[in-house]
Amino acid sequence: MHSIRKKIALAGFTILAGTSLGGCATTDYVDKAIATVNQRIDALEARVGQVDQSAQAANAAAQSAGASAQQANQRLDALTARVDSVEQRLMSRNPRH
Repeated sequence: MHSIRKKIALAGFTILAGTSLGGCATTDYVDKAIATVNQRIDALEARVGQVDQSAQAANAAAQSAGASAQQANQRLDALTARVDSVEQRLMSRNPRH
């Protein structure tokens, strides 16, 4: 009887060990999974680099446009003062009644 219990216990242990080891990932599987993740990370890093370059170019263009607009406003202010002066001179020479 005792040897039958040992055989049953050994069989149970073998089945338990076999099922528990079946859930372990192999090194090859883990390496492939990591390689896939690394490829995706590399692709994302490249895309982020492209987006960053585009954002920097857009920022530089916006700053340049802002500077041009400021210069145009300064010229407009100067011309407005000159036009006002010319209008005043004309009005003083030809007053309308």
